[in-house]
Amino acid sequence: MSDETLVRHCSPTLAGMKAGNLFSEQYPDRESMVRDIRRFNQILVPHGLVLLPVQYRSGWTLLYLYRRDALKKCLSTAEAAEILSKIGYQGTGLNARIVHLIKRLNNSPDFPHEIGLFLSYPPEDVKGFMENKAKNFKTVGFWKVYGDEQKARDTFFRYHRCEDSYLKHLKQGVTLEQLILD
Repeated sequence: MSDETLVRHCSPTLAGMKAGNLFSEQYPDRESMVRDIRRFNQILVPHGLVLLPVQYRSGWTLLYLYRRDALKKCLSTAEAAEILSKIGYQGTGLNARIVHLIKRLNNSPDFPHEIGLFLSYPPEDVKGFMENKAKNFKTVGFWKVYGDEQKARDTFFRYHRCEDSYLKHLKQGVTLEQLILD
């Protein structure tokens, strides 16, 4: 995986605008995937970021980049805690919640919709998505919006602007590590 791939899919997380991003990457084998993730984590972890493989199928890996502190904050709201509790998440420990999510990704026939909470989606939108079975949304961008439409549109715009800026800087020779905001 290239630095550009990580920036293209995760610039808002690298910039500290959101708790996490999820994306897929193809690898010829597990060893290549593990080697790549280790290489990136050497750069990311000192800045409070972690890159994890959360699912591996048929040469494709679903990767999750997250900011530990931002994710703790997202998952500690009363709304997020209520959603997670209702679907079987136990306790409040960050690592336990991530492990539970990974198990649901790999063992559930359906994609776990609570993943939006791990990606900084507003809890009201995650709840709305779950209750409406992905229908009756107000607008769609990075996620389906059931709550504050204008706030979501503003956020989508900022995410797009961030990605464009980060890709521009990367092409100008700025390193991945230099792009990470602490």
